Amino acid sequence: MLKLKGSACFRQRLVCATLSGKQVYISHIRENDAEPGLKDYEANFLRLMEKVTNGCVVEINEEGTAVKYTPGIIVVGTITHDCGTSRAIGYFLEPLLCLCPFAKVNSKITLNGITNDDADVSIDTLRTATATMLQQFGLEDIIIKVLKRGAPPKGGGSVLFSCSIVRELTPISITEVGKVRRVRGVAYATRVAPTFGNRVIEGARSVMGDFSPDIFINAEHTKGLESGLSPGFGLTLLAETTTGCIISVEHMGGPGVVPEDLGKNVANTLLEEIYRGGCTDSTTQSVMLLFMALCPEDVSRLRLGPLSDYTVQIIRHIKEFFGVTFKITPDPETKTILYTCLGSGFKNLAKRVY
Repeated sequence: MLKLKGSACFRQRLVCATLSGKQVYISHIRENDAEPGLKDYEANFLRLMEKVTNGCVVEINEEGTAVKYTPGIIVVGTITHDCGTSRAIGYFLEPLLCLCPFAKVNSKITLNGITNDDADVSIDTLRTATATMLQQFGLEDIIIKVLKRGAPPKGGGSVLFSCSIVRELTPISITEVGKVRRVRGVAYATRVAPTFGNRVIEGARSVMGDFSPDIFINAEHTKGLESGLSPGFGLTLLAETTTGCIISVEHMGGPGVVPEDLGKNVANTLLEEIYRGGCTDSTTQSVMLLFMALCPEDVSRLRLGPLSDYTVQIIRHIKEFFGVTFKITPDPETKTILYTCLGSGFKNLAKRVY
């Protein structure tokens, strides 16, 4: 049993425990806070883990400051889960991307709640950037479809996630960043005037137009039953390079935010991500490194820019749960770092062999 402390990286620890089959005990969860113990969204995530696995055991003490998690077998299938309104759907979908390829049967999961906010990774980033980059590992059938847009605070959105299972992953070697060849995006607006989306696009184009001639941003305006329960608007931009790498960013507009300013902020954030270097954006780093550790016993390589705090923590957890360490080779010329590791030889033992 691994003994860990604190509430940081709660999802990350449960995902690694489930994949590695190791029991984990997490203590001192906000024990000194005014409201100690698990938050409602963390308890909700534990309920989701019970749905997607068979045989997992969750034990929580009376104060909620300690959790003992015994992993089960990943089964999944067709399920529906209410994510609530405390955190966005991306908070729950990101761990599912790591678990469902190694389930017993193919997954078809409907998640209801908030589709886009600035606290969690957005559905559009997971759909366009993360899922596309994961195809490099041999995961071809990952589909994320937005059925309804749901803005905070009331949500009302719905997302369909389907994923096929694999026996094992394919090692990767993604070391060339390439040049940005085109920029794509979607400006969405729910329960607000359709002109909001067009104004966001104008703001983004005023910045990106000086750097790339190939820019296409789709204006998506939802109304009626597909517009959720709260008004909102936002923009997702992604840059695709000549080597197939994808870098994505997103921001949402809140009360008092001028649409043109939002478009400019997102465009500047995308330029900053491109300047940081690396073959993927900071949101997708952690998932890519985890899948590298789950590859067969062969060498995988990935070039990244500066790591986010979340990614640094998952590298530590990969060593604790899977015994995999990364060789880090800095490149002073490009100011990027090449991460190399030998996979743990993980296999999906739940998948039937015909």
